[in-house]
Amino acid sequence: MAAETDATAPGGLAGEMEVEAYRRLFPLAFLERHLRESVRPDARRLAEARPTTVALGAVSSAHGSALVRLGDTAMLASIKLEVMSPPAETPDQGSVAVEFHMPPICSPLVRPGRPAEAAPVISKALEDVLMSSGMLNLKELCLISGKASWVAYLDVYCLNADGSLFDAALISVVAAFTHLEIPLVSVGDDGRVFTVGGNEGKTKYELVNREKRKLTLGDIPFPLTCALHKDSILADPTAEEESIIETSVTVVLDSSGRLASIQKPGGGVTSMAAIKACIGLAKERGQKLKEILTDSIEAMEVDQAE
Repeated sequence: MAAETDATAPGGLAGEMEVEAYRRLFPLAFLERHLRESVRPDARRLAEARPTTVALGAVSSAHGSALVRLGDTAMLASIKLEVMSPPAETPDQGSVAVEFHMPPICSPLVRPGRPAEAAPVISKALEDVLMSSGMLNLKELCLISGKASWVAYLDVYCLNADGSLFDAALISVVAAFTHLEIPLVSVGDDGRVFTVGGNEGKTKYELVNREKRKLTLGDIPFPLTCALHKDSILADPTAEEESIIETSVTVVLDSSGRLASIQKPGGGVTSMAAIKACIGLAKERGQKLKEILTDSIEAMEVDQAE
């Protein structure tokens, strides 16, 4: 404790050690010295999220895909559609199967041969938000009521894990669904439904759906994770900040500003004032993410037109 106190004193250990060594030996003290100046180790303001980019159509073999970078965190979402027989309880709906993957290449904390503990948690959180937000109308995935519908296999791959993994994953999922294009299908003589490709297929087969189409998306969910340390609220924490700060809150608001989800996985007691502040930051972040997503869609349309 005394060593840590000396490390934080002006002219003490921090002045004699290399910054990186001090950062590793006393991570909490290092972070708190920055927070007292209302700045973070990566020079961001406390309420500032990292630069975010969205690239649609990152996987050519998928029906919908997107690559998202949130600072140094990178996520790749891909959607493959397959025809299935719908369950009896929902004969006029399709379905979505969500899987979140964290391969060893994404972080030194992920060991080969051992599934990452965070992966099933994020998978479940993504599925819950998709189903509860109203973004997807599963009836649009129906082909022939009671006989055939689409199942959307949604796979999200964490390529680099540097904090706010759920945020980056959900942004990539939303982007992939905006890029998703429903393929043409036909019914064979045996009653089997199959996909049809190319202009030749349009004339050769009797089609169930005449044109490829996009899904009509409802209110889109936009996330923001905040790390809470004493009186400081840090938007979009890095992996380093997450390893130091125990308490975090993830807020998901839809594009109409309504609260879709709020998660607080463990940590200390959080005041209602802090929760309201996180929601306020999430509203601002949602507007920015909406602009980023719109810009990526427009950029893709320009590329396709050229």
